[in-house]
Amino acid sequence: MYRNYRRGLITLFLLYTAMATTALAQADKVDEFIKAEMQKRKIPGLSIAVVKNGEVIKAQGYGLANIELDVPATAETIYQSGSVGKQFTSAAVMLLVEEGKVNLDDPVSKYLDSAPELWKEITVRHLLTHTSGIKNYGEKDINYRLDYTDEDLIKVVASFPLDFQPGEKWSYSNTGYVLLGFVIKKAAGKFYGDYLKERVFTPLAMTTARVINEEDIIPNRAAGYRMPKGQLKNQRYVSPSLNTTADGSLYLTVLDMAKWDAALYSEKLLKRSSIDQMWTPVKLNSGKTHPYGFAWGIGEANKHKLIEHGGAWQGFTTHISRYVDDKLTVIVLTNLAGANPGLIAHRVAGFYVPELKPVERKAIQIDPKIFDAYVGEYQLNSAFFLTVSREGDKFMVQGTGQPKLEFFAETETKFFLTIIDAQFEFFKDSNGKVTHMVFRQEGAVVEAKKIK
Repeated sequence: MYRNYRRGLITLFLLYTAMATTALAQADKVDEFIKAEMQKRKIPGLSIAVVKNGEVIKAQGYGLANIELDVPATAETIYQSGSVGKQFTSAAVMLLVEEGKVNLDDPVSKYLDSAPELWKEITVRHLLTHTSGIKNYGEKDINYRLDYTDEDLIKVVASFPLDFQPGEKWSYSNTGYVLLGFVIKKAAGKFYGDYLKERVFTPLAMTTARVINEEDIIPNRAAGYRMPKGQLKNQRYVSPSLNTTADGSLYLTVLDMAKWDAALYSEKLLKRSSIDQMWTPVKLNSGKTHPYGFAWGIGEANKHKLIEHGGAWQGFTTHISRYVDDKLTVIVLTNLAGANPGLIAHRVAGFYVPELKPVERKAIQIDPKIFDAYVGEYQLNSAFFLTVSREGDKFMVQGTGQPKLEFFAETETKFFLTIIDAQFEFFKDSNGKVTHMVFRQEGAVVEAKKIK
């Protein structure tokens, strides 16, 4: 009996050793991949967390959180959230809904005293789902170096004409989430950041999550960088008041995000009915749906359900991908504008669940004359355009205020970028005239009309 017990222990030990060796080999492959991507994309620092079945199986930093001070990035490094912070704003709204202080179909004018008549049909739900018609603000609309009061900011936004009637279309709008911060303040009776700390961050032990504050001494805070014309630069200055808005002005670590991810599998924070609403594709006035809920893109990866969102702000790019069928989540935070953490997250997922490995897109050669029909300008919203052009045999695309990028033909109508995970499909009418393109990136699907 003792020999059998000992043999069982030996077998168990050998099995454990084999599993551990496999896990280490897998971790090595992930490390190799991340380091190669960082080198290719010139990313100074990156932190990642991989969560499987509610357990953090990898949490690690790579590169430098601060180049000037030569500080390594770790799992404890604090990054700016960018639009990944929107999911916390939507959670705050849903907590207020559960408290009976907000109704999703209330007009926003109920919570914003200075709301213009133009917004009378806009509801809280419209703001959450980017279907309000309120344009996405840019540097031409708001002075990023100027401090605004809440009232001043609402007044500026109220001057924007609507891009479309509420519920008519989907168009990403940071402006809508700025306004949601003021809705939360009115309903909760306190600044949205204080409400998040009280109702979300403290209960979930997200000890380093907070609203951005440049004045406070914050250990492990990363510096943000950008790469204009191939030269590394510090992030640009943004006024303190504009770095506290509810469209994505948080400090987070991958460990904070792992705790948030765990909470979404339970009812510790929100009721299941509230979470389900956040992950339900929005229905437009036409009855059609768009694959976006309340600050979450809704899609699939090789027929596995995927709920995700990315963020970019002030020299930081972020991403969380939740493969809910597989109980796998990958969180990637970086300190470089344009780093494309979504692509990194998707490919890392494939190391842990092979069925999630992204399809490798293959470029084909097409007659450049076929492409000439696509050349022109496409409008995504009132502030963002895509310009498609040809340089010899190269096909180029350039977004407003962004560098020109080469993209490649997958078919005669479908094209893709290699530097970021983005695809473009062109459509023609019955007469063969190009009418629009559909742009896909990190779960977002946007139609852009050809205007020139």
